[in-house]
Amino acid sequence: MLYQMHELGRAWMAPMTYWAEASAKIFGANGGWLSSLPGAAQAAAGYELMYRIGKDYEKPEFGIHSVDIDGVAYPVVEREMLRKPFCRLLRFKRYADDAGNLRDLKDDPPVLVVAPLSGHHATLLRDTVRTLLRDHKVYITDWVDARMVPTSDGEFSLDDYVAYVEEFIRHIGAKSLHVISVCQPTVPVLAAVSLMAARSEDTPRSLVMMGGPIDTRQNPTKVNDLATDKPLAWFENNLIHHVPQNYPGHGRRVYPGFLQHVGFVAMNPERHFTSHWDFYQDLVKGDLDDAAAHRRFYDEYNAVLDMPAEYYLQTVRIVFQEHLLPRGLWEVRGERVDPSRIHGTALLTIEGELDDISGQGQTRAAHTLCTGVSEADREHLTVKGAGHYGIFSGRRWRTQVYPQVRDFIARYAGSAEIPVESTVDAPAKP
Repeated sequence: MLYQMHELGRAWMAPMTYWAEASAKIFGANGGWLSSLPGAAQAAAGYELMYRIGKDYEKPEFGIHSVDIDGVAYPVVEREMLRKPFCRLLRFKRYADDAGNLRDLKDDPPVLVVAPLSGHHATLLRDTVRTLLRDHKVYITDWVDARMVPTSDGEFSLDDYVAYVEEFIRHIGAKSLHVISVCQPTVPVLAAVSLMAARSEDTPRSLVMMGGPIDTRQNPTKVNDLATDKPLAWFENNLIHHVPQNYPGHGRRVYPGFLQHVGFVAMNPERHFTSHWDFYQDLVKGDLDDAAAHRRFYDEYNAVLDMPAEYYLQTVRIVFQEHLLPRGLWEVRGERVDPSRIHGTALLTIEGELDDISGQGQTRAAHTLCTGVSEADREHLTVKGAGHYGIFSGRRWRTQVYPQVRDFIARYAGSAEIPVESTVDAPAKP
């Protein structure tokens, strides 16, 4: 019922939102007589702020059309390589002009970026993808908003997530592939590769795991505390709702995006209030660059998707409440997840010093589990001064993190076999 009430409220607010948008343009138009009135700048700024608070935020585009490599701009084409009901596998294909013919840059190693399915769209990793494109062939998981998936396509659980990752790895080709998982997908990615290794399938050349909840018993954050303070029934009774009739997935049980957004804002309400006030002030002063930066950030931040209920509840139980992966008790469709079976795959874990979502040690715990990987092929990086987003987006990602990720992948991009080590609990390299 809450979802239906939200949609009614959104429909009721729509005329006011459109009016605020039109008023902002009228009072802010250069050369218009209204823009010359006293207080016109304040009126235009206020109306635009009202419009942005009330408007709907659709999924943004990746918008990556070229990449600069050594001072040369190379065209980039976004391609859909595989489509599943709840996810699309995308590739960003780079081209170079060779004697008048377009050819793919074939020599760079392929990288699969597994984006989180945790509220925001995969476009949140736009900076990650754009940076990786300098030296890699880049694929990414583009998760579909659950409200857009008809119920006839069935449910989607954490087990299905693992199966999707396995299928994507096989589709691209595991022997030469490097997998980067950001935040939440570190868990299903580690499970997928563990299961593939246990079946003696080819596994990726390397795994790069960034800011993920491998073992949330290590330095638990407020996010972890929320998941453990309440029973699973509370999450199901209070956060799970049915998609209304006006969407293709009507009737599907989901954790709605608008509720997730409320939770995001509630974590730092003062910061968001200050950001919106600064936006208003920038518009009044005519500081268009800062105003544009605010729009870009919140166009992404406010665009959220619905998560399938089965997937969300399984994640809360398995990852945050029962810690089945680090305890060695997780079974996916009857198969035990055993990361110690992984061999021939190098491992790099990355954490932010100031990460308030996945605390220090939670991602590094993967080293304790992956005992089949030689110590020489395992590394850990703690990024000084970085929060959760700083390890995969922004200046620190581009200048501090990416060079080490690039060099790590390059080290294992050849054809030589990575040795198998059976040492138990070998420590991670500092």
